[in-house]
Amino acid sequence: MKRIALGLLAATALTFSAHAEPAIIYDLGGKFDKSFNEAAYNGAEKYKEETGTSYREFEIQNDAQREQALLKFAEDGNSPIVVAGFSWAQALEQVAKDFPDTKFAIIDMVVDQPNVRSVVFKEQEGSYLAGVMAAKASETGTVSFVGGMGIPLISRFACGYVGGVKSVNADAKVIENMTGDTPAAWNDPVKGGEITKAQIAQGSDVVFHAAGGTGVGVIQAAADAGKLAIGVDSNQNGLQPGSVLTSMVKKVDVAVYEAFKDGAEGGTWESGINVLGLKEGGVDVAMDDNNKELVSEEMMKAVEDARAKIVSGDVVVHDYMSDNNCPY
Repeated sequence: MKRIALGLLAATALTFSAHAEPAIIYDLGGKFDKSFNEAAYNGAEKYKEETGTSYREFEIQNDAQREQALLKFAEDGNSPIVVAGFSWAQALEQVAKDFPDTKFAIIDMVVDQPNVRSVVFKEQEGSYLAGVMAAKASETGTVSFVGGMGIPLISRFACGYVGGVKSVNADAKVIENMTGDTPAAWNDPVKGGEITKAQIAQGSDVVFHAAGGTGVGVIQAAADAGKLAIGVDSNQNGLQPGSVLTSMVKKVDVAVYEAFKDGAEGGTWESGINVLGLKEGGVDVAMDDNNKELVSEEMMKAVEDARAKIVSGDVVVHDYMSDNNCPY
């Protein structure tokens, strides 16, 4: 079976040389998606810059390449191998069994194998803070959300966002739309822009996206209409300075950097599940020179109050992944 897979790998023109280096394989959308994959790339680059150690990488073009690429890196002796995205779970489950001495890490999903580190985030907590900011910034009382694939992980963002909005304005209206139900939903900025325009036509003046590369179109459409957007995963405030209220950042870069560092010779590698929320510094809302004029002292005070309550446990933000029924 491995020989067949490796043959297919060669047939798809994926060429690697054998090195005992760390490796990262990105999800669909590519490493320069300005969002999730790019955050993973930045973590790998930070490791390279700080240690002088090279790493290997690959950008898949379709789902069929997942197991092929994992097998090839594992066969070549790369370790740790980091895969970015929940869609890697099935392929990693099998390959990790076949290579028990190789260290693997997956971001955004749990794979229960003794040699796998699973890094997941409390996206609902960061999205709650984004919702607080959206409600404070909205002049119409209507805000919106554009997701990528219509899956529970993305609904976790949406539900947390609604919770934050409603905590400020119980009467606020939150419009929610997903881009699609296939992986193509992560890389369709044209459709993202179309959905955003439709939401704005319904009164939305702040649009939060959790849609990967599709979100570039969301941010552009909001800026063109003189409305505000909220970015995701990476700090996207600079994509349209003065039009991006904030970005709900996930420390995907830190997860990759730590996996590379801990998995290196002499590192302190631990497998198992890492859950990162506000308390752990795994999620947050981004502030910089690009958005500081949009954020009032009152808004920041509301964010800090909400943050403190979530960290202390006084406010528990609903996790849609645990219960697919958003209560807000």
